[in-house]
Amino acid sequence: MARPRSIDPNQLLDAAERVVARHGVPGLTLEAVAAEAGISKASVLYDHGSKTALVQAVLVRALQRDRAQNQAAIDAVPAHDSPVIKGRLAAAAQPLPDAFRPVALSLVAAMAGDSSLRGPFQQHQREVIEAVETTSQQPRGAMLAYLALEGLKLLEALDYHRWPVQQREQLLRDIAWLVEQVPPD
Repeated sequence: MARPRSIDPNQLLDAAERVVARHGVPGLTLEAVAAEAGISKASVLYDHGSKTALVQAVLVRALQRDRAQNQAAIDAVPAHDSPVIKGRLAAAAQPLPDAFRPVALSLVAAMAGDSSLRGPFQQHQREVIEAVETTSQQPRGAMLAYLALEGLKLLEALDYHRWPVQQREQLLRDIAWLVEQVPPD
């Protein structure tokens, strides 16, 4: 008879995120996560097998959250109106939560140092870029808008710059303007 789970998988990943927020990925140990979650190290090991697998699980969940937020916004845009880029712009109106910023920064650093962690994000970017190109009325303008949007978000995620709310809103409107533009050849 299988032993019942002692902790919900999301609670375990929540604990891992809290450890990463405080100590970064280098400070993420199976012991630290177990202590944070109030469970045994064996339980963490059973669920994830290694630190790398645990970091991968935290990364994949962050990607899933981002996908869900963007998809909800995309679904609200009419199919004939460049939905992928306009939906992603709408979703970006809510910046990265302050509580998640140190986690995002640590995860980006981990991906920079371990190419095996980048795979899901590389695949996701390929899918988004293809979707922006194939669902936009003006694919080149939409691609410029996507690049500008991702640049803004990356500067924020890496904690390089934070815009005042009104300036950030204006930047998003300016980026949205790019969507319908036809760049010169």
